[in-house]
Amino acid sequence: MNTQKLPHVLLALYVVVWGLCAINPVYPSDWLLENVLVFVFVPVTIWHYRVARVSDLAYVTLFIFFCLHSLGSHYTYAEVPYNHWWQALTGQTFNELMGWQRNHYDRLVHFCYGLLTTVIWAEILLRNVRISSTAWRWIVPFAFVSAHGMYYELVEWLAVDLFGGDLGVAYLGTQGDIWDAHKDMLLATIGCAITLTWMQASGRLQAIRPKSA
Repeated sequence: MNTQKLPHVLLALYVVVWGLCAINPVYPSDWLLENVLVFVFVPVTIWHYRVARVSDLAYVTLFIFFCLHSLGSHYTYAEVPYNHWWQALTGQTFNELMGWQRNHYDRLVHFCYGLLTTVIWAEILLRNVRISSTAWRWIVPFAFVSAHGMYYELVEWLAVDLFGGDLGVAYLGTQGDIWDAHKDMLLATIGCAITLTWMQASGRLQAIRPKSA
C-alpha cells in the first residue's frame, strides 16, 4: 500500500466501524455522550493531517483506539459482552479464566489510551517544542498523556453531576468500585510509560525533530 494513502484507508475503515457501532446502540443517550469525543477529535485529526502529517504508526495506533472506543460506546463500557464472545469460542467466560468479578472492558480502553495514543502525542509535542535532554523528551509526553487521564475523570465527574440518573451511571461505569477513577488513571499512565519506553529503546523518540530544526 502507498503509505500516503494509509491515513485515508484508515479513516474510511473507521467510518465503517463507527457506522456499524452507531446502529441501535444499547443506550442511545450514553452513545451520544461518549461520541462527543469522536465528533471533536476526528475532525481535528483530519485537519492536523493536512497541516502536519505524523507517522503511519501514529495513525494506526490512533485508529485502533478509536475502534475500541466505538465498540465501548455501542454497548456502554460496562456492558461490552466480551464474556459471551469468549464463551461462544471456548465454552468458558473470560472472567472465569482470569478470576475477575467485573466487566473490565473500560479498564482495557483506559490502558489502551495510554498505550496507543502516546505515539501521536509524542510526535506532535516533540515536533513543536525544542527539547535536547533525553530524559525530558520522555518526561514531557509522559506528563502530557498522564494528565489526560485526570482531565477525563474530571469530565466524567462533571457529566454525572450534570446529567445524573441512569445516563450518569452508564457514562461513569464505575460498577460499584469507589477507586475506579484512580485505577483508570493508573492504567492509562502505565500504558503511556510502556509506549514511551519502547519508543526510547527503539530510537523513535530521538528521531523526532522540531519543525524548525
